[in-house]
Amino acid sequence: MINFVTGATGFIGKRLVLSLQKDQINVRLLSRKKLDKDTIVCDLKVDAIPDDSLMGVHTIFHLAGFTHDMRDANEIQNLYQKVNVDATIRLAKLAVKSNVKFFVFVSSVKAGGSSIFRGCASEKDQGDPEGIYGKTKREAELELLKIGKESDMHVSIIRPSLVYGPEVKGNLQLMLAGIKKGWFPPLPETGNRRSMIHVDDLVRAILLVADDDRANGEIFIATDGIPYSSREIYDAMCKISGKLTSKWSVPKTLFDLASLASLRIKYKINKLLGDECYSSAKLEALGFKAKKSLKDMNETDF
Repeated sequence: MINFVTGATGFIGKRLVLSLQKDQINVRLLSRKKLDKDTIVCDLKVDAIPDDSLMGVHTIFHLAGFTHDMRDANEIQNLYQKVNVDATIRLAKLAVKSNVKFFVFVSSVKAGGSSIFRGCASEKDQGDPEGIYGKTKREAELELLKIGKESDMHVSIIRPSLVYGPEVKGNLQLMLAGIKKGWFPPLPETGNRRSMIHVDDLVRAILLVADDDRANGEIFIATDGIPYSSREIYDAMCKISGKLTSKWSVPKTLFDLASLASLRIKYKINKLLGDECYSSAKLEALGFKAKKSLKDMNETDF
């Protein structure tokens, strides 16, 4: 039995591959560069997926995607479309042709739209996807579910909330670095709620939906079940960084004033102090329960 993994060099992909190899499962990788003898070398931005890539494959874990880019999203919209949608559809159609039994797509909560609903948003609370990234992820979701219905292939989709853990990148890495260097400001306690999940728990969720019959044709949000305020995240990052937690904080009114300067700054402050709360009750109904929380982490975990 061969498991096929795309995005294996990424933050989540590395941990997934390690978990599969630990269980002595044969793994074949799709990557832009040669990683081992079982690597299919393919750049999804420009290359066609070789027809024989999926020979003997039982399960596909599709993690590869074009994520957030600092360039103007409108200028590179075609890249989001090519990688997040077109390549995903091609892979799924080749999977059906190759008699692959299971296909797991790692999407994003951004495909469900901003968390503007009362309480923590569930899979039923489908809003307008957030940005080009969210829109292309949602388009890929819908196409995959359609392909699954029209074939015998089991298709399941995971939407991770903000993922943390060893070698994390993005905003959490910037916050960690800023706290360590002393320039990141102590955030006020605003009572906002943000959902997160440890990368190893996410891997467990991915493996759970891979072959559970109840997950076929379904979308699942993955969180650790604990909504954190931005201040709680800041305090946890201080602990992880080995820094003392500051007893003072920048007043919320200063952030409010700063947000009046421009829409860009307002957006960034919203991302920092706003709500992004999601429910993983549907995933928990399959038997999932997170084993780790952000407050349990220490410096060796990052």
